[in-house]
Amino acid sequence: MNYSQLLQELQKASLFDLYRLQAGIESMLDQPDRINAIKRRLRLGMRITYFNDQENRLIPAIVEEIHRTQLHVQNTEDGERWIIKFYKVNLDGVDTDIHSQPGNVDRNQLKVGEMVGFHDRQQRERYGEIVRLNQKTVTLHTNHGEKWRVAYSLLFKVMEGESRGAGELGLIEGDIIER
Repeated sequence: MNYSQLLQELQKASLFDLYRLQAGIESMLDQPDRINAIKRRLRLGMRITYFNDQENRLIPAIVEEIHRTQLHVQNTEDGERWIIKFYKVNLDGVDTDIHSQPGNVDRNQLKVGEMVGFHDRQQRERYGEIVRLNQKTVTLHTNHGEKWRVAYSLLFKVMEGESRGAGELGLIEGDIIER
């Protein structure tokens, strides 16, 4: 399923339309047949990824316990244990990234841990790593150790790269992926 295209189409929907869809989707998420289909594919000790909507990214984890309505997992990045709903598990390796037109950045396109840039009030470029996605802003730590809250509309995505040497400062090696 192309989430980018689906969200683009939903931009045309009214607030009531979105609410009605939410109600229908929530009832589908609780259907026992769908839950059982996921449970049949899971095994204790299995490595999985699940979608964390607060961080807007997939989290790698190991299945520890399988219960009737939820799953106990251990996050392999930090060792934390979590109880999650079965619908958060990405067993089929679905691409969860959402893309939009170049230059338009919103909450759906960003992930905790991703590098972004912005211009401060003095129009200096700043770069930092996203530590939290808020409703209207991101919280990020800059490469100078500062903490900023920046509106989504002021952000731009940053591709990480390495310079080839001091004589070519500012140049990075890479391929153009989109024009």
